[in-house]
Amino acid sequence: MIPRYSRPEMARLWATETKFQIWFEIEAHACDALAELGVIPRAAAEAVWQRGRFEVARIEEIEREVHHDVIAFLTNLAEHVGPEARFVHQGMTSSDVLDTAFAVQLSRASDVLLADLDAVLGALERQARAHKFTICVGRSHGIHAEPTTFGLKLASHHAAFARNRARLEAARAEIATCAISGAVGTFATIDPRVEAHVAAKLGLVPEPISTQVIPRDRHAQFFATLGVIASSVEALAVELRHLQRTEVGEAEEAFAPGQKGSSAMPHKRNPILSENLTGLARLVRGMVVPALENVALWHERDISHSSVERGIGPDATTLLDFALVRLARVIDGLVVHPERMRAHVERGGGLVYSQRVLLALTHAGVSREDAYRLVQRHALAVLDAGGRFADRLAADPAVTGRLGADGLARLFDPTDDTRHADTIFARVFGRP
Repeated sequence: MIPRYSRPEMARLWATETKFQIWFEIEAHACDALAELGVIPRAAAEAVWQRGRFEVARIEEIEREVHHDVIAFLTNLAEHVGPEARFVHQGMTSSDVLDTAFAVQLSRASDVLLADLDAVLGALERQARAHKFTICVGRSHGIHAEPTTFGLKLASHHAAFARNRARLEAARAEIATCAISGAVGTFATIDPRVEAHVAAKLGLVPEPISTQVIPRDRHAQFFATLGVIASSVEALAVELRHLQRTEVGEAEEAFAPGQKGSSAMPHKRNPILSENLTGLARLVRGMVVPALENVALWHERDISHSSVERGIGPDATTLLDFALVRLARVIDGLVVHPERMRAHVERGGGLVYSQRVLLALTHAGVSREDAYRLVQRHALAVLDAGGRFADRLAADPAVTGRLGADGLARLFDPTDDTRHADTIFARVFGRP
């Protein structure tokens, strides 16, 4: 992934040096287990730990000749270990190293992403609680519907990211498996206890049955989960982009001192971070289909998945890491305009309370069909010709005759819009 969208922690995790370090640990831990079982001398296992090291440039040089990355790594390792290196990789196959190392990297990447999700959840909860009773208009089809609160809007996104966190925890558990089972996965040349030992040392669990590779349905689920999280990022980013539109102006991204919004128009304050998040989400989702297609490998193994995973492993996790951190900062720095929100609620003199009037008329004895026609007639007149909805209703004897002036006025009380906010917040956040 390009540096622009990479954070140091995730970049280090996918660095070539890190990958080879994990390969070394797999081989060294396997040697320990083989020594414990009496398959290789204890001194050989100790020599691997004591003298084992590698150079990335040298491995790449060897690979250019042998065209095999694991052999190139083992050759370079042997240059440092010496004669005892003949006991390294005993009974193992390349996929044992590659798949187990990939599992380690994906697991560690998951831990970074889980921390990122916690930051997003924290930012959303702080803003949601601050605006629990900040009245704003709810929209369906992009059109004013009924009032809600800005806190409830954010609480809805918080609930989505809480579900995403649970999904990622499950996906991490799904991906954290170790395979040290030899060619075609039968353990014909290596004891299953070696696999168990390596798994325990690396924080993994043994794969119940690997062919020559760990089954790729695990990886498909993992990357699909990343795609769902990315979609939730986009859902919130799109909401913020809409709210920042000039015609709406209810909330906007923070605009730093000295920041410039346009090379041509000095007045511009654009939602560039949210737009960036939308684009990043598209990239992450685009990596889901290749992961799904990797499930169908030939027989016990082929390498059609390899080139895919060398790209989507680092790229999907790095992009999502960057996006989640950016999203948390956007939410924490969000500039909210309650007065604009209130103005939109009051636009049209209470049009957003049309359902309340409809229901009140039905309770007063008017049929639903007649009540709907009566309320709709006044509502459409306001939309077409202007004026205030409440005033038109108050001037209609067919309405006041049923509801009374005071009864009608009570229908436009905005406090009713927040009376169940505490109940919803308790469901979402689970604590006061």
